[in-house]
Amino acid sequence: MKDSRGFTLIELMVVIVILSLLAVLVGPKIIGRSDDAKVADAKVQIRNLETALKLYKLDTGSFPGTEQGLQALVAKPTTGKIPNNYKAEGYLENKNVPKDPWGNDYVYLSPGEHGDYDLSSYGADGARGGEGKNADIESWSMK
Repeated sequence: MKDSRGFTLIELMVVIVILSLLAVLVGPKIIGRSDDAKVADAKVQIRNLETALKLYKLDTGSFPGTEQGLQALVAKPTTGKIPNNYKAEGYLENKNVPKDPWGNDYVYLSPGEHGDYDLSSYGADGARGGEGKNADIESWSMK
């Protein structure tokens, strides 16, 4: 009677070839989707920051200035126009301004070139301009 305790070399090679084919065919599709997910996440975060900015304006009468930045959504500003009716707990639920999905700060200007404020992420490269995953994500172009 033949002892069959392990795999043969041929069986192991077949499994390795199949796994390699799967990695070659499926890997790039999964990797490409992570960039799409980060862009979608940045858009959601920008929308959430816009909601917080609108609540800030409802309470205080104006948007935070550029020098106050998005930090005005978590702590009462001490520079520029100091708001009278600032909500004590701030305007962001987790009490900190999020970074974009690539770990960079969002760019905030008020007054903006495209409205009361401009809010954007510079994408994966963290530099203005770019294409694909490096493209800027801008609040005024999402409307």
